[in-house]
Parts: sequence; C-alpha cells; structure tokens
Amino acid sequence: MKTIAAIFLFIFVLSQNTFSQDTIKSRPKIGLVLSGGGAKGFAHIGVIKVLEKAGVKIDYIGGTSVGAVIGALYASGYNAAQLDSIFRDTDFNNLITDYIPRSSKNFYEKRNDELYAFSLPVNNFKVGIPLSLSKGMFNYNLINRLTKHVKEIHDFSKLPIPFLCMATDIETGQQVVLDKGYLAKALIASSAFPSIFAPVELEGKLLVDGGVSNNFPVDEIRKLGADIIIGVDVQDEIKDRNSLNDATKILVQVNNLQMIEKMKANKAGTDIYIKPEVNQYGIISFDAIEDIINRGENAANEQLDKIKKLAKPIENHTKEALKFGNDSLCIKYININFLPNYTRSYVLGKLGFNANSKIDYSDLRVGFDNLSATQNFKSITYTIDKNENQEDLNINLVESPQTTFLKFGLHFDGLFKSALLVNLTQKKIISKNDVAFIDIGIGDNLRYNLEYYIDNGFHWSFGLKSKYSGFTKNVSTSFISNFVTPPFEINTINIQYLDFTNQAYIQTVSFQKFLLGIGVENKNIKITSETISSTAPIIQNNNYWSVFESLKYDSFDNKYFPKSGWAFSTNINTYLSSSNFKSQAEPFSIVKSEFSVVKKFIKKATIEFQVDAGLKFGKGSGPDLDFALGGCGFNPINNIKSFYGYDFLSITGNSYFKTAFTIDYEFYKKNHLNFSGNYAQVNNELFQTSDWVSKPKYSGYALGYGLETIVGPAEIKYTWSPELNKGYTLISIGFCF
Repeated sequence: MKTIAAIFLFIFVLSQNTFSQDTIKSRPKIGLVLSGGGAKGFAHIGVIKVLEKAGVKIDYIGGTSVGAVIGALYASGYNAAQLDSIFRDTDFNNLITDYIPRSSKNFYEKRNDELYAFSLPVNNFKVGIPLSLSKGMFNYNLINRLTKHVKEIHDFSKLPIPFLCMATDIETGQQVVLDKGYLAKALIASSAFPSIFAPVELEGKLLVDGGVSNNFPVDEIRKLGADIIIGVDVQDEIKDRNSLNDATKILVQVNNLQMIEKMKANKAGTDIYIKPEVNQYGIISFDAIEDIINRGENAANEQLDKIKKLAKPIENHTKEALKFGNDSLCIKYININFLPNYTRSYVLGKLGFNANSKIDYSDLRVGFDNLSATQNFKSITYTIDKNENQEDLNINLVESPQTTFLKFGLHFDGLFKSALLVNLTQKKIISKNDVAFIDIGIGDNLRYNLEYYIDNGFHWSFGLKSKYSGFTKNVSTSFISNFVTPPFEINTINIQYLDFTNQAYIQTVSFQKFLLGIGVENKNIKITSETISSTAPIIQNNNYWSVFESLKYDSFDNKYFPKSGWAFSTNINTYLSSSNFKSQAEPFSIVKSEFSVVKKFIKKATIEFQVDAGLKFGKGSGPDLDFALGGCGFNPINNIKSFYGYDFLSITGNSYFKTAFTIDYEFYKKNHLNFSGNYAQVNNELFQTSDWVSKPKYSGYALGYGLETIVGPAEIKYTWSPELNKGYTLISIGFCF
C-alpha cells in the first residue's frame, strides 16, 4: 500500500508540474506600445499602474518620443510607482529651456542671460532663427542618470524587458528603429520634437522625433514576438481652428496631418487599444501631470476585463522597485573628439575633473552644464563605457559655426525711463577666444556699451570697454548744492546727467564665481541744468584718470529673485588727475563694497541680508563723485545707489553705510510678494567718527510684487520712509542695463 501511495503521489506531483509548465507556456507574450504626445504621455504611467496592479507581465515594450522615455525606464527596471515619482519630481520647464544653473556660468555668460530677452543668429548679414529652443543637454543629463544602471547594455533586447523606440531621419523622412546603441542617445533622438529640441546625429543619420514617421510602433513590437499588443494612444486628433490657439498645437497638427492614416492602420494592429481622454491638454501641459496620470488609469480600468481575458494576468505577480547602489563613477580615460578651435585643456577646464578621478553624476552634470553654458558648441553628447573596473568617458562635441548674434531686451525704470536694448555680438574676430559686442539703448535716454575682450578662462584675460549713459531727472537741490547755490526757494531742479567712461583691464576668473580685475580708466561726468541758467547750463564738467581694482564673488542661483547663495564685491578707484580742481593735485580714492546672503527659511520664502558701504578720501575729489542714494529698479551708475523710501538722488554725502533686508515669498510660480527695509548713515567723512555704527539717520521700506517674465523681472513697489510725509510708487520692467 505504501508503494502504491508513493506511485500515486509521484504521478500527482508530476501532473501538477506539467500543468504549471503548460500554463506558463500557454501564457501569451504581451507587448506594450506607447505613443508620443508630450505631456499627454503622462497617461502612460497611469496605464502601467493598472497593468501592474492587475498582475500583467509585460514582455516587450516599444515607444515613440515621451512613450519611448517612459517605456525605456520601465524596461530598464523601474516600476510604476517609481515612474510616477520621477516624472512628478522633474521640472519640465527646465527641460524645455535647457536650464543651466547660474553657478555653471562665468560672469560674461551670466550677463548674457540676465540682460537680453532673446537672441537671433546672423549669417552673411541676414538675421536667422535658432535651430531649436533647446539643445537637449538638460534632458540628456537627466536620462543618463536615470539609465546609469543599464549603461553597459547596448543591445536593447538584453534589457530586463526587451525594448525598442522610433526616430525619424530628417533628411529622408524615413522611420528609424532604434534597438541598439547607447540608450540615453536613442531616447534623446526619439523625443527630439522639431523646433523645441535640436536634431540628434546618430550613426551618420540626423534624427528627430519618431512621431514624425511612426508614432505607434505596433508592427515592430509584433515582430519581436508579441502575441498580444496593448497600445496606449495619446496622439491628438485633428483639431478645428478654435482649438489651434498656440504655436505648439499648430506644430502638432501639422505632424498629425501626415500621421493620421498610419495611426489608423497601427490602431487596427492592437489587441487592446487604450485611448485616454487627454485631448484638452497640449504637449507642454506639464502642470496637469496628476490629472493626466489619473485619466490614464481611468482609461485602462475601462478595458480591465478585456485585459484580464486576453493578457492572462499572473496571480501575485509584482514588479519590485529598482534598487540603486553607488552613484559614483571611476573615470579612467576621457576621450574627446578633435576640435579645430578648442583645446583638450579648455574642455577639461570646463568639466572640472580629469582622467583617473572619482566623481558622481552630479559632478558629471555640472561639468557638462559648464560646457553648454559657453554656447560654443551646437551639440554635446557623451557615453560612459565600461573599462575593466572603471569607466571611460567618451565626449563628442560639435563646434557652433555661429559667431554673430543679434540680441534684444527692454527696460523701464523711474530714473533712465524706457529703452529698447539692441545688441550685436561677434565672436572670434581676432583670436578664437575673443568676444566683441555693442549694446545700444534706444529710448528716453540714449546709451551704449561697447566691449572687446579675450576670454582665457582661468588665465588672465584682456579687455577694452567704452560706455556712455545718462538721464534727465528732477532731483532734490541737495544733490547739486555742493556745485552751485540753487535759486531761492527751489526744492527740486531738473538736471541732465551724462557719464562717458573708457577702460582697459585685465582679469581672471576662479571657480566660475571669483572675478579679479585691474585696469586704467578715463571718466567724464557732465551735469547741466537749464533751470539754473539757460545761457550757461553747465553745473559740472569733469574729466578723471584713475587706476582701479575689483574683486567679485557670486554664487546666487538667480540674480533678481535668489533662493540661495551669497555675493561679494569690492571696487577701489584711485584717481590720479582731474580736469578741474587742478590746484588740489593730490590723488584721491573711492572704495565701495557690497555683501549679500540669501537663505530659504520656509517653503517658497527667502530672506536676503545686504550690507554695503562706500567712502571717498583724499583732497582732490569733486562732489560729482559723491554718493547719492534713493529710488530703486535701476542699474547703478557711478556712485548713485538705490534706497527705499526716498526719491532718486535724495541723500548725498562722500561716504555711506547701508544695511538692508528683503523677505520674498513666491506664492505662485514666478510670482513674488516681497517686503524690504533699508537703513543708512550718509555724511561727509562718516568713517572718521563712530557715527556710522550709531542709530541710522535714514530708513525706508518697500512692499512689492514681482513677476519673472521672458524680458526679465516686472516689479511694482510702494516705498515710504518714517522720516517723510509721502511715499513713492516705483515700477521697473525688464533686465537692468
């Protein structure tokens, strides 16, 4: 009996094992196809959540554009919950604008980004348009980091889930199947939406978004061996004229016109077709991520019975979260392609690390941000390849042929009034590292800034500068009381203030933030007023020669609305001669210093503290270089400084000490409410006594609203002082120049 029982038990176990194997063999291979659609592709995450929860095991994944990115991350090992977190934490505005942190820019690059609203290339005296809005560097760095765990896999069929994606050869219009190579490069090519992202060169082909040729690669996934195709389609339907209300929707419509028939055929090739209701969203509706993901879940749940019937879910099947190890890279070699105009040391200097060094992915991102910030390369790509127990960093750079640019900006404030800024920039005039530009401000007060310099990076650089600016303004008579005696009972006087300055300098930069410069300067200051005399309006016309030195440090993350960092600057001018006051031939000096620090103290709220001071010493000085405080929103000129609570140029003296604070709250994206206070001692020979540390003589406050716009900050402030019986409403618009 025991023998018979053992035989029956053996037969039972064998039959169960055979049944289990037959069950596994009978389970159909499931292919998941994800279309492109920009922000609407967030719906793919919702669909994947439902499939995971239902126990559906995906065997093949194919995608286009955003569908390729989401599909590749899922194929590489991430689960649905991780995808949800990744995309919610990504700043897609930074992705589109190819955001480069301010810390990665040198002083010239910071100036360029904080002065001009937009830039146009010039070729053969013809103004063109940029190749794209973004080179895709931010996107490439991000995807490289997210796919670091599979960077050695160059055959996408060897990923945890076999994967492919689609791109389009822009020269032939033909679709290109990307199933081998460097995964991050393939994903960048598949999602290079024309005009937003630059084309990607891959294996001799110039590739753009796969949605141009095949937005739904059903046949390609079927060829891999999929028995059942689950297709998720977020492509737009053809819209009527009432819905085509922005440029991106028109671009998508043009693309969809040629894709609509192919989409119908691809749709017919799916076994389960999921169409989330996302037509009301555009390809850049990134703020609607939560709703779009939910719509993907709703659409998948509507098909859940069909999914369970055809896909045959596996009971208790779960996809574990991807676990990461060390984030470091041990770089053995750095290989850089040949560059006609830039040396290997130049590239390594921008990267900030060398071969045989241990870095992490944040160091890698910073290094390539530094390279991108130079704007000297139209394409920057890299791969990280295994070399024994270390990695090789292989960099491919394509120099930008563009050397001439036409740039524009605009500004309005209460001192200089309105102006349109036109800039012409020319690179490589004499040497490969030189830059020449001229800014012309056309408006109420004509001004210009002409500069030529040779940028030698961390080595000493040489430059020449010529600047002309001025304003016409009713000012307090205290401003000119040291020059002339104002007419009786006049409280304000209309003046024209003109400054013409020329410099020759050398400077060097350290760690992207420190700037040390020395040079010589010639300055002419002319002040006139027909209020005093229409026949002899000149109040002051003085010509100065000086030597100067300056030291600057700047780690602010944003010039106008910083959230972190600190800045320091000090300038010393020693004036050796003057056209006036010849009887007082002694040289005199002016020292100015500023220090600011910003800290975030609660979410979306920051506080900035500022201390600045200036003093003039020596007997040869004239009153035209005295310090004058008041007003806000303008670019400082000479020793004219801002001060809340008082009108422009209201407080004067040959030395001052000022402290200030600003509390800023970003209550909605790029919208700011702020409150400021400043306190100052201003007097002649202030620092010869202890008065500068006594109770401030002057104080003022400001309540303001600021908006970050494409042309720069737009701010309105109401300022007042306890010492005065009136307040001022001050408006400034655009980057200061």
